[in-house]
Amino acid sequence: MKNRQNVTIKGTKDGLVLHLSDSCSYNELMKELDEKLTANSKLQVDRHLIPVKVDIGNRYLSNTQAEELKALIRQKKNLVVDEIESNVITKQEAEEIKSKDEVVPVTKIVRSGQILKVSGDLLLVGDVNPGGTVIAGGNIFVMGALKGIAHAGYSGNDQSVIVASSMKPSQLRISDCLFRAPDTESENEQKEMECAYIDENRQIIVDRLQVLIHLRPSLSRLEGGL
Repeated sequence: MKNRQNVTIKGTKDGLVLHLSDSCSYNELMKELDEKLTANSKLQVDRHLIPVKVDIGNRYLSNTQAEELKALIRQKKNLVVDEIESNVITKQEAEEIKSKDEVVPVTKIVRSGQILKVSGDLLLVGDVNPGGTVIAGGNIFVMGALKGIAHAGYSGNDQSVIVASSMKPSQLRISDCLFRAPDTESENEQKEMECAYIDENRQIIVDRLQVLIHLRPSLSRLEGGL
């Protein structure tokens, strides 16, 4: 009876892909990987660095095991590990992902000198007064007057948007893009609900809320969109 292979090596145009079984012991896996990489390296004549992607399926590797795996692969002449892919994440990683996707509702007035910051989306029911600041890793929705500073997508999310019932900010930031409101805007001018987003030229555009239906259809998790 033929033994099941725990290690499969496939060549692609981008390098090598190692598929490692998640149903054998870690020691068995490392032993077979060492043997197959050694045999494979004898066949290689190209001396350029070859990127390696490692797929470990439903196996969890500790930081120490991941470093051992990388070291074993690096020993084999011109191989270098690009990434290790796993279907398993830690509880801490799961909580971080949840916090980034979470909509945080807050009811308050953000006054001058105050800073309100969340990891995910911010839903503020209240005003942001001049001198006040709201910051979010995702989108910012202000159900009130935005007269201070709003920074959405602070970790580099260009798809983030800022929405306000009354959009009169002193400054808007989305990811690393900056928008300053004109000083000449009339305080008495009535405006409908508006949104701000980054366009294809990496400029922050302030427009009617309705444009988000087409620009960011993924904003709504309900059928039919916004």
